[in-house]
Amino acid sequence: MGMWRRSWVACVVVAALAGCSAEASEDPPSPSAPATSVPAAPVAAEEFSLEVTPAAGAKDVPVSVEIGTKVAGGTVTEVTLREAGGKAVAGELRADGSGWVPGKPLKNSKGYEGTVTATDGAGAPQTREISFTTMPKAQKETGTGLYLFDGNTYGVAMPVVVEFHPGIKAKDRAGVQKRMFVDSDPPQPGTWHWVSNGSQAYYRAPDFWQAGTKLSVRIAVGGHPTGGGRYGDQDRSATVEIGRDLRMAVDNRTKKMVVTQDGAVVRTMPVSLGKKSTPSSSGTMVVMEKKESTVFDTTDETGPNVDRYRIDIDLAQRLTWGGEYIHSAPWSVGDQGRRNVSHGCVNLSPSNARWLFDRTKVGDPITVKGTERRLVSGNGWTAWDLTWDEFKKGSALPVPDDLAPKAA
Repeated sequence: MGMWRRSWVACVVVAALAGCSAEASEDPPSPSAPATSVPAAPVAAEEFSLEVTPAAGAKDVPVSVEIGTKVAGGTVTEVTLREAGGKAVAGELRADGSGWVPGKPLKNSKGYEGTVTATDGAGAPQTREISFTTMPKAQKETGTGLYLFDGNTYGVAMPVVVEFHPGIKAKDRAGVQKRMFVDSDPPQPGTWHWVSNGSQAYYRAPDFWQAGTKLSVRIAVGGHPTGGGRYGDQDRSATVEIGRDLRMAVDNRTKKMVVTQDGAVVRTMPVSLGKKSTPSSSGTMVVMEKKESTVFDTTDETGPNVDRYRIDIDLAQRLTWGGEYIHSAPWSVGDQGRRNVSHGCVNLSPSNARWLFDRTKVGDPITVKGTERRLVSGNGWTAWDLTWDEFKKGSALPVPDDLAPKAA
């Protein structure tokens, strides 16, 4: 990906220039006399050094291994890697030049060899050789998932969502996060946010994606250490597009949904939200999945005051893991725009539900305000229900200070 391609250039240490002063004299120098000065000291070039990892002859190396490069007084220009006696391995340098990442996990229990070449301060190439053997297949793995499907088009609020089973502990997240790459075109850099139990991580930029953005994602954790003696089960990747800018806003005070596309209002519709005993969540949510028809069944739920029912539902768009949807509700048409009667869902008339269902995409945002309940973080893809300052606190790696939302 393009974000790995920059080479790291070591800074050159500049020696301080020597100062000069005239000696005291009884007679001042003639204005026409030539001035004398002490020549500046030459700039000292930083001494060249190049260190690489893994160490020569290393064994039991994870198949996710990077070729680490640490250079002073020069620039890394090329890394080669091949299976011993076999084919070359494709890969790319990280943006900061600190390592070279293979394009896919290496093979288990195989020998590899290669070279790292850097140019020193005089422009001369300097080469170091590498050789190592990878570990056998891991006995314990961390299951992974990526909620993006190659070639699909998503809404402007679609976070990159990665799942881990079991969750990644806090002490292991930085190492895993370094292996999760997102490239956006046009560039819209962002960061990751881990949910508290480490079972999911969301990636987003400070603002919604621009319509027409192309996202290339690689979760390069196949064979990578994830903590507790576990290793990632496989790499996950997808290249997707962001579609038009469609947003939904629901106000409990007016009992209406306003739909905008590319900044212009395209439809206003009456809704019925959750009644007081089962209120809808206020916050910014994202359409997570869409189903032409499904069944809502709470007959197996236990506990006090459970409203048990089983009903066929059409045109359902999931907003939370807890079961809040936008959907067609012909039984509440008389209440829509007037009172709340649902179990927490956003009720629409069949015609309005069809109109909306035909236009939305997974990843389209919906903001609900004014209800009795606040959206719980992690109950759905709640990346956009956090301010940028709150969101970036969930990163396991430092976030640049200049990465911030656009001024309103």
